[in-house]
Amino acid sequence: MTTPPIQNPGARTRRAFLTMGVSAAAAYGGWSWLRSRTPEGGVEWPLRGVLRGNEKVAEAYFSDGHLAPTFAISQADASVRKNGDVGLGDDFDAQQWVLNVQGAGEPFQVTMAQIRALPKVEQVTQLNCIEGWTVVVHWAGARLADFTAKYAPQSRGARFVGMQTPDQQYFVGLDMASALHPQTLLCYEMNGADLTSDHGAPLRLVIPVKYGVKNIKRIGTIAYTNDRPEDYWANEGYDWYAGL
Repeated sequence: MTTPPIQNPGARTRRAFLTMGVSAAAAYGGWSWLRSRTPEGGVEWPLRGVLRGNEKVAEAYFSDGHLAPTFAISQADASVRKNGDVGLGDDFDAQQWVLNVQGAGEPFQVTMAQIRALPKVEQVTQLNCIEGWTVVVHWAGARLADFTAKYAPQSRGARFVGMQTPDQQYFVGLDMASALHPQTLLCYEMNGADLTSDHGAPLRLVIPVKYGVKNIKRIGTIAYTNDRPEDYWANEGYDWYAGL
């Protein structure tokens, strides 16, 4: 009977160490290569390519029939964190606010009274923050689709909608399909009361089929366009589409 050779624990340890060393060197080399690539839209171009691939998949899946979950009003959370104040400068005068509309012929303005005259829609949906937390909120306002049909009907053939705060410090870009989704609201009430300044008064976007970064507070301008609009967080390296 042949006796199996005695294994040398030290040899195994050395092999494991060398294997880990080679793996670490390869990983570091790959990371160094990635970091050396030309940035595009806030991230290295290979990562931007991955984000665009994810975007194409999300767009192919999206439809008006794809609705975000809704909840009972009793499930709404009365304490909604402020979470983000870019574009909410202290010098804002709500009494002087008007909504500027571009890309639908000559630029024009719409008042809060005109927006409130549109059919009022209430919905209880979940706001999903890209940081990982969620909150259920009772929203009320006018559908962006109704607003577009009333005030910018000739723009429905545009591919995108861009929005920015009055001070132009925060801005988002939306694909038209998501903008005209039946759950996308120009919102002026939250949890049964008018919006507060911290939450975007007098008018904010509520789009539950997107992450919270797209739910711009205090809209100052809506622009219909065929050129993909800039987006605040996409410029910082996040996914432009930001769909759920």
